[in-house]
Amino acid sequence: MATTNNLVNPQVPKLLKDNYESWSIQMRALFGSQELWELIIDGFTEPTPEVEATYTAEEKKALREQRKKDSKARFLLYQGLDESTFERVAEATTSKEAWEILATIYKGSSTEMLAEFKAAMFNEFEMTDNGLMSYFLGIEVKQQQEGIFISQKKYMKEILEKFKMNECNPVNTPVAIGMKLSREGDGRFVDSTLFKSLVGSLRYLTITRPDITYGVGLVSRYMETPNESHWLAAKRILRYIKGTLSLGLFYAYDENAQLVCYSDSDWGGDQDERKSTTGYVFYLGSTAFSWTSKKQGVVALSSCEAEYVAAASTVCEAIWLRNILKELDHPQEDSTVIFVDNKSSIHLAKNPVHHGRSKHIDTRFHFLRDHVKQKTVELKHCHTTEQVADIYTKPLSGETFMRLRDMLGIKTF
Repeated sequence: MATTNNLVNPQVPKLLKDNYESWSIQMRALFGSQELWELIIDGFTEPTPEVEATYTAEEKKALREQRKKDSKARFLLYQGLDESTFERVAEATTSKEAWEILATIYKGSSTEMLAEFKAAMFNEFEMTDNGLMSYFLGIEVKQQQEGIFISQKKYMKEILEKFKMNECNPVNTPVAIGMKLSREGDGRFVDSTLFKSLVGSLRYLTITRPDITYGVGLVSRYMETPNESHWLAAKRILRYIKGTLSLGLFYAYDENAQLVCYSDSDWGGDQDERKSTTGYVFYLGSTAFSWTSKKQGVVALSSCEAEYVAAASTVCEAIWLRNILKELDHPQEDSTVIFVDNKSSIHLAKNPVHHGRSKHIDTRFHFLRDHVKQKTVELKHCHTTEQVADIYTKPLSGETFMRLRDMLGIKTF
């Protein structure tokens, strides 16, 4: 996530005797971004050699990781101390022990310090006392026993206030059903700088709100010369956000999660060039973690071709994600299943006999057949009602939209 990437080599705050609370908050944010705060709270117990000798290979690996993380936590903690303070905590064997020594020096007791620190964090980040949370660059991350919840509630409120929509009437979908935008549009031209600012804010919000991705992608096509119809379409997304401020993504812990994908396309939905829109969404477990809604680069001559081109783009992403997961020690041994609701495109990918019907399709899309043959991916048919990627390709009715939104793993914070 962006929170981690921006804190790989952070400037560790200096501990000042007259500003201990501020230092504590900064260190808490730093430890949270590095996923080290649990070591400070729960501690790390070094097993005896006799106990360690009984560990399985997996347990020994976990122990090595804990040692490494605890050493990193102590290193970051020590960087903010002056020489005299460092001497008083240098003999600490764990990061928790070092933190508690500092608490005793400056705040009297660890219990009092943690209570005051928690109160300060609640005030600073509008936290609730039901899970560990960190907040950075508009993204709120709450760690719970069952998993991790991410949202951008505070950021959404800031967007609504910035564009004077905090008192608007909510709607139940980000895009009105049957809405068709074009370059010509309706009404007068609007300030392109203001429109670009709104669209840019909405694009950043798609980090935790995949349900607005199609609408944001749609209005993004008209940033150069926006008119009133484009402006109203963008404001409708804000009206939808107004009524769904508490929504975010919940990722449950699941060590055996497998990569699964849904791929879909409309056909000729773009009013200006008659190009189709590709939509796909990848899951690890029950929640979406990678998705897109993008206008295709070619004009498809049939719905089958549009779905075929979308599936080819999906395979590119699948291969990349499989490589990433392998690097993260979570290799995908089986074929990655891609669900498509168009049987003709599946047959086209599996059976070269249909070559006569596809000879006009650009060669670069036919690598899909190779990966189906190699069993890197497996195309499976799903019913249209179960095609989650529909939410990325076209406007939907309220009932259908909310059903698919739930299937993305979007939940109330």
